[in-house]
Amino acid sequence: MAASQWEPMAAGDSGLHRMDPRAKMIIATAFSLVVAMGRGWSMLGLALGLGLLVIILARVPWGPVFKRLAVVNFFIAFLWLTLPFTLVTGGDGWRFTLDPRGVEMALVITLKANAIVLVVMGMVSTTPVVRLLHALHHMKVNDKLVHLFMFFFRYIHVFNQEYQRMRRAMRVRAFAPKSNLHTYRAMANLVGMLLVRSYDRAERVYQAMLCRGFTGTYWVLDHFHWHRRDTWLSYLAALGLAVMVWAAVAMP
Repeated sequence: MAASQWEPMAAGDSGLHRMDPRAKMIIATAFSLVVAMGRGWSMLGLALGLGLLVIILARVPWGPVFKRLAVVNFFIAFLWLTLPFTLVTGGDGWRFTLDPRGVEMALVITLKANAIVLVVMGMVSTTPVVRLLHALHHMKVNDKLVHLFMFFFRYIHVFNQEYQRMRRAMRVRAFAPKSNLHTYRAMANLVGMLLVRSYDRAERVYQAMLCRGFTGTYWVLDHFHWHRRDTWLSYLAALGLAVMVWAAVAMP
């Protein structure tokens, strides 16, 4: 299945790209839980190394990888501005001091977040969203949630195009955003019109689905097949998780 421009990592022919999406989602979930609950520098270093290994094996372009890591670490940077410092008050006033425990906590969060994001990108992002939704359906996830995810992915880009069209219309009318009441009123009207048009489009899509016999069932025309490579890759992933658990217990 060809990947769209919104899924740059889904285009590829590596072993991870061809792996059964159900196995990839289970592995990514298990890895995230182990890393989130684990402790110890050995385990964190091993988790980050496994994350990089998954990206290398997936043979995905490094540009989207760095962009997504930059977004994650942008929010983590705010933790580095707050966690390492402690407010100390005394007779000579108050001051901020560097707390080693805060630095350690910020570093642990940074390593865990980056390791999880790397594995999720290598495992989940290498599969088109439609196939991921298909996998969720096979894993007995509630059909209403599957429909919700499907429509969100399908129409978030449509709403973005509508938003860009309305912004262009405002610029054509010489609108220049400033810090004044006129700008706040104009942006509020923009958001309100976007919500109204989104609701109207949702109603039209729902009526069109009813006309085509939609009854709330998620129908699929093809099904996944488990291959030998899925078994071996699952064994390797289980071995990696077991080593991480051992490192967290034996080498804190």
